[in-house]
Amino acid sequence: MTDTGNTTERMTVSIVGGSGYTGGELLRLLLDHPGVTVQAVTSRANAGEPLHRKHPNLRGRSDLLFTAPDELEKCDVVFLCMPHGRAAKEIDRYNELGDLIVDLSADFRLRDAETYKQWYREDHPAPHRLADVAYGLPELNRTNIAGSRFVSGVGCNATAMNLALAPLAKAGLIERVIADIKVGSSEAGAEPSASSHHPERSRAVRSYALTGHRHAAEVHQMLGDFTLDVTVTAIEMVRGVLCTAHVIPTETLAMKDLWKLYRGMYRAEPFVRLVCERTGLFRLPDPAVLGGSNYADVGFGIDDRTGRVVALCAIDNLMKGAAGSAVQAMNIALGFDETAGLTFPGLHPA
Repeated sequence: MTDTGNTTERMTVSIVGGSGYTGGELLRLLLDHPGVTVQAVTSRANAGEPLHRKHPNLRGRSDLLFTAPDELEKCDVVFLCMPHGRAAKEIDRYNELGDLIVDLSADFRLRDAETYKQWYREDHPAPHRLADVAYGLPELNRTNIAGSRFVSGVGCNATAMNLALAPLAKAGLIERVIADIKVGSSEAGAEPSASSHHPERSRAVRSYALTGHRHAAEVHQMLGDFTLDVTVTAIEMVRGVLCTAHVIPTETLAMKDLWKLYRGMYRAEPFVRLVCERTGLFRLPDPAVLGGSNYADVGFGIDDRTGRVVALCAIDNLMKGAAGSAVQAMNIALGFDETAGLTFPGLHPA
């Protein structure tokens, strides 16, 4: 792998499956990254076409054309943005093409083949590779990502839950969690479906995963074994995830205790912001102000009647829940500044 101590020597990166929403966000970030050069972006269906045909916001930013996956050449970093199951079946080939692999699919997020089978209802295609993978959520796994040659992506809903709950879980203060998650339409990907058809999706407040959401497995893997119930609801929003986690704590807590826990864990984190103010329209986390950014806004409160803690986290699902965390993990693995290419603050909706 190229010595990243010399930041004037740019590293080459390729994106496999770069025509979807996540691939487009990843490309947008990498084209502005000070330490890398995009070598290739593959797409079976769009080979030979300019990148802006699928990503019109990037018109004029690159002269590259989409290439076929079998034309991919050796490079420093390969990002895999393929449908579920494909990366695991082809991982040995891509391992030979890149010194660092970052897989944004769900294929390698879980470290145990039996756990994978339990949640995904199928055998893992490459169980021999699971032990090699570092889970790609920097705030909880930075040490393992550093120097790794194989990093997994993160589930967007899992990211919001993990960041909302981590300070409480690490302190052993969680007895039970009921997580209510609101998501935007881009979470379903770029391929159209009946549920994404505009007349069906517009004005929708549609709960579609009442129980058994797969991203809960990533929370258990990172935070431990406690009772976790998850419900996911699609709302009329394109980008964004808002996790509202109702926590039954193991002991009575006060707001000052929560401030101590959350500040203690996130004080030095470049992309976690504590949003917990007494007044103002945006006094608590809101995904509306995070579009295009790698920030996670975290907040909390306490029900004085019952002792219930409410922990919140808002993210852009395509960024902190996918492409942004992937680039942040690449930065850590290669020794770049962790914030390189990721400082865009998000857009205020007004």
